[in-house]
Amino acid sequence: MNNRRSNGRNQGSSQAHTQKGELSHKARKRFGQNFLHDAGIIESIVRSIRPQAEDCLVEIGPGKGAITEGLIDDCHSLHVVELDRDLIPWLVIKFERHPQFNIHQADALKFNFESIMEDDKPLRIVGNLPYNISTPLIFHLLSYHERVQDMHFMLQKEVVKRMAAQASEKAYGRLGIMVQYFCKVEHLFDVPPECFDPAPKVDSAIVRLVPYDKLPYPADDYKIFDRLVNTAFQQRRKTLRNTLKQLLTVEQIEQLTIDTSVRPENLSMQEFVELSNTIGPMLAAAE
Repeated sequence: MNNRRSNGRNQGSSQAHTQKGELSHKARKRFGQNFLHDAGIIESIVRSIRPQAEDCLVEIGPGKGAITEGLIDDCHSLHVVELDRDLIPWLVIKFERHPQFNIHQADALKFNFESIMEDDKPLRIVGNLPYNISTPLIFHLLSYHERVQDMHFMLQKEVVKRMAAQASEKAYGRLGIMVQYFCKVEHLFDVPPECFDPAPKVDSAIVRLVPYDKLPYPADDYKIFDRLVNTAFQQRRKTLRNTLKQLLTVEQIEQLTIDTSVRPENLSMQEFVELSNTIGPMLAAAE
């Protein structure tokens, strides 16, 4: 559902506002809402994004529009995707003077981001992502990697560490491998809890994801690669030999040239791709 500015004026009267005109809206736990209010952090985020006049920006979960305000004057168009219906009228009124502002009341997990592309311009996606859906949302957004220029997200710090982790590091796992398969990952800076209202119980961080124009290590069959990584990290403390038994016979495992006595966390993303390409024909022959 796309709500243009004119659709929000009548609804706006039902919203509770303070005398200063600011939205009186209590953060909702079920939406994972923590509203960013620190001006210095907001400025640092906008500076990291560096919005340009020709950009088609997409903001997920704008909340009360704190980051939106820093982006909207410097881009060709700005689409925001907000799930909370009560925030829609306020956002419509707040940004009604900006013709480049477009609001979509929708669940970002189900939203078709290709539907808002303009003249084949790549999307630049930003957002203070709800912690409770951050991982599935990241996987959803990775499916659009060929249509995206870059992504800047506020996430739980531990999630960012997992996304950027390398083989043999404690935080390394499926999330990091799958994100790094598609994107360059850069942990930009941390954000303490007191920068939000309400303050979360964990530290946050800003991450930049830049999809590759050409995948550095393409899998012959992405579905097999995804299945392999998912299977391997379901029991990450077991050896690769034991986890591969869910996919291959003992005889097939014996044919592999890789050291299967190591744990999955010891294999790099490139090695997982190479292993995927090796077992692909084995799985095909078994079908």
